[in-house]
Amino acid sequence: MPAPVTISLTDEERKEFHRRCRSGKTSARLKERLSIILLADEGLSNGEISECLPFSAHKIARWRNRFAASGLKGIEKDLPRGANHGGADSKKQARLRKKIIEYTTSRDKLPEGMTHWTTRTLADKLDTNHMIVARVWQECGFKPHLMRQFKISNDPNFEEKLEDVVGLYLNPPENAVVFSVDEKSSIQALDRTQPGLPMKQGRAGTMTHDYKRHGTSTLFAALNVFTGEIIGECKQRHRHQEFLSFLKRVEAQTDKDKALHVIVDNYSTHKHEKVRDWLKKNPRVVMHLIPTSSSWLNLVERFFGLITEKQIRRGVFSSVKDLEQKIMAFIEAHNVNPKPFVWTKDAETILEKIERAKKVLV
Repeated sequence: MPAPVTISLTDEERKEFHRRCRSGKTSARLKERLSIILLADEGLSNGEISECLPFSAHKIARWRNRFAASGLKGIEKDLPRGANHGGADSKKQARLRKKIIEYTTSRDKLPEGMTHWTTRTLADKLDTNHMIVARVWQECGFKPHLMRQFKISNDPNFEEKLEDVVGLYLNPPENAVVFSVDEKSSIQALDRTQPGLPMKQGRAGTMTHDYKRHGTSTLFAALNVFTGEIIGECKQRHRHQEFLSFLKRVEAQTDKDKALHVIVDNYSTHKHEKVRDWLKKNPRVVMHLIPTSSSWLNLVERFFGLITEKQIRRGVFSSVKDLEQKIMAFIEAHNVNPKPFVWTKDAETILEKIERAKKVLV
């Protein structure tokens, strides 16, 4: 490697750099660069400086060379205007930060023809450097490129249903079993057109982007809220007949001396007349409906996320039968050492959060 350029500061420069490093008005990034130059002035190599400061020798060499070529202006590059000064310049930096936050969060200040800002488009708008925008976003936790979905339930009996279901999670009745039940429908048996390559050091595993479809299946699952165990069954359809058949299976596998509470969503098959008739004949089975548009309230959805991530999404299935066998194998493995999904929020906390969201949406 070539020898590092020699840095030789005057007494005045050395004194000024030390003063700025101690000043609370100097930006952290400029302090880092000044520290590199001060150590270089002491005759340390890039490798020796990297042992004193948490920077790579490559980064140290870059700022060392820039200072040697352009002096102080070289290491002030990419810093906000005024970042190396106090007083009025610090106020300019604060105003720039405020503008970045304002433009990022305001729906009235979106870029023309686009749905959100990027660091470069916002930097061009505010006549600054995109790295400054990126740093403010990182400090504030802004991620304009991401979007989360949500929907507030308009169920007229939302509060009543919420308290009912959350009550089962947090204060379950004695001598009872609580099941969270739902169907994961239209699971595709996808087979890849070519074998994938295994993961190895420095390279992720691969699979082809195209696939062969062999059909679909529906997973009926009942999550024991207390133990985390799953009762599962794959079926070709998800009508009321299949749901009732599965419900009977869950009931048959539960101790007869215990009440059975079943949490389900508002899918029409769950409220079918034949299902209601069966419930009347089996009073120990009590069905609880979650509010509309509130799938997050049904704990079995957590298990569906788990099996999707660890088996279905990257699975390769030569047939529907193969898909169903692998789903059931996953459930069997899960039940060897099940862990319950613990519900922590009470109904009052959830209602307060929803009220805050409604006020923002008005």
